[in-house]
Amino acid sequence: VQLQASGGGLVQTGGSLRLSCAASGRAFSTYGMGWFRQVPGKEREFVAAISWGDSSTFYADSVKGRFTISRDNAKNTVYLQMNSLKPEDTAVYYCAAGVGRIGVAAYEYAYWGQGTLVTVSS
Repeated sequence: VQLQASGGGLVQTGGSLRLSCAASGRAFSTYGMGWFRQVPGKEREFVAAISWGDSSTFYADSVKGRFTISRDNAKNTVYLQMNSLKPEDTAVYYCAAGVGRIGVAAYEYAYWGQGTLVTVSS
């Protein structure tokens, strides 16, 4: 599966952005999907994930209550709605797809998009 992330940009503190990740290929509905982010010089960090079966979701503590992950299997797309953005949310955001059970570790995801930059100004 190929993934194409979009929707990043520059936003002020407290603002909102919605990231999209479009997937090509078959059986999108059978993939668990996740969002990660990375700042230069730091490891890639888990943000949110949504399962393939019951679309259950889980989040990093740092974004819980502010970010919402969702998926539209008819459109082969996963979204990350980001509200109340903070400067510390500034990063390149990556979407990822994994087969079967997925979690918070990057190695659990076999496919990665190219990343989209989110910059939150103070």
